[in-house]
Amino acid sequence: MNIFDRYFKKYDAWYDKNKFAYLSEINAIKKVLPKRGKGLEIGVGTGRFAAPLGIKFGIDPSPKAISIARKRGVDVRVGVGEKLNFKDSYFDYVAVIIALCFVRNPRKVLHEARRVLRKRGKVIIGIVDRNSLLGRYYRKKKSVFYKEASFFTVKDVSGMLKENGFVRITYYQTLFDFPHKIASVEAPRRGFGNGSFVVISAIKGAKKPFLKH
Repeated sequence: MNIFDRYFKKYDAWYDKNKFAYLSEINAIKKVLPKRGKGLEIGVGTGRFAAPLGIKFGIDPSPKAISIARKRGVDVRVGVGEKLNFKDSYFDYVAVIIALCFVRNPRKVLHEARRVLRKRGKVIIGIVDRNSLLGRYYRKKKSVFYKEASFFTVKDVSGMLKENGFVRITYYQTLFDFPHKIASVEAPRRGFGNGSFVVISAIKGAKKPFLKH
């Protein structure tokens, strides 16, 4: 994760450079984000999502990135998603936006997300779909950030959510072109398969899963 400490300013600047793509992602997340309750973002980075979405708490391994998140009003701790320093059933919802492709053990991250969620709490995952226009482009381009990423399909993430005891999975998609070509905020659409950015949400089920390593 040193890549984000080294290039945290470049990462943060992407959202200004691609304003309408960024706002389109925000709109898609809002479709499933609870209007109230205590939330956590795993992989909060510079707080680009947590701050405008009102997610109060964040965790990230990059001290330099979270220094910006703190300035944006997010209560951030240094740490990793595989080992959350929060007690059981502490949050109403947990978001993992973009970050899932950068973690070492995504299944364990989702297992930890489930642990800290209250009964019927919600998990919200935002990914660049591996099979999408942008997913194929990023894998080929090997950018500073995405050369370190392990891209997932929507089916991959849905499977991991089910393995970890999540139910009632829903999908919204946006980014129907390359980010630099998007000239206005896009309206998110239900489902997946056309948009490069997909928001996958699910509810913590009653049955406790067995963690697969």
